[in-house]
Amino acid sequence: MKQNKYDNPEFFTKYSQMTRSVKGLAGAGEWETLEKMLPDFQGKRVLDLGCGFGWHCQYAIDHGASAVTGVDISEKMLEVAREKTSPQIRYIRTPVEEAEFPANSFEVVVSSLTFHYLVSFEDIARKVYNWLTAGGDFVFSVEHPIFTAHGSQDFYRDAGGNPLFFPVDHYFSEGQRDTTFLGEKVTKYHKTLTTYLSALLQNGFTITGVVEPQPPAHMLAASEGMKDELRRPMMLIISARK
Repeated sequence: MKQNKYDNPEFFTKYSQMTRSVKGLAGAGEWETLEKMLPDFQGKRVLDLGCGFGWHCQYAIDHGASAVTGVDISEKMLEVAREKTSPQIRYIRTPVEEAEFPANSFEVVVSSLTFHYLVSFEDIARKVYNWLTAGGDFVFSVEHPIFTAHGSQDFYRDAGGNPLFFPVDHYFSEGQRDTTFLGEKVTKYHKTLTTYLSALLQNGFTITGVVEPQPPAHMLAASEGMKDELRRPMMLIISARK
């Protein structure tokens, strides 16, 4: 079984209390940017890899998708998704790496903050290309390579806890990074920007957008600490077409 922290009751409780978990898409700092990069869902079959609570699945249904499938490793996440989202959505519990679908099964594949948990992005890019119909869209967000490079995923701080600078080190050494998230040790896999983009191009995709999202003005105004998010990119959003 692949890494599955989200079925740990204590970890899941902490995650469920995060702003993005409580408020859904409106609580995600990258959402306003991601939404602008999404294709038209009308009449399309949509796949969400690492769907979590199903917010993006519900968005697709609300915007006219004909069928939506969500894949996630966590049964606890999927329990919430089934409770809070449309019964039209089909949820499958399986590690993203092990998901299998016939060729040409979807017109749109999306993924939010999942692929930095996978060892290989090349493998998933190849699978998604096969699953998409000609002209199909692939839109995903990941933790930015600058954010994942060092592994600590936190600022260096002074004696008073004030952030001094964000460390970036061993950028070109891809692979496992052990970090702490919500008080738990979590394993992620650092990949360079070149790896993400090259994997798409080498598998036949045309890249249609690359954005390093910033928190929207209303979130920056609501929290003084949020302004530190402007000191380095935390996320990367890429859109591509088959």
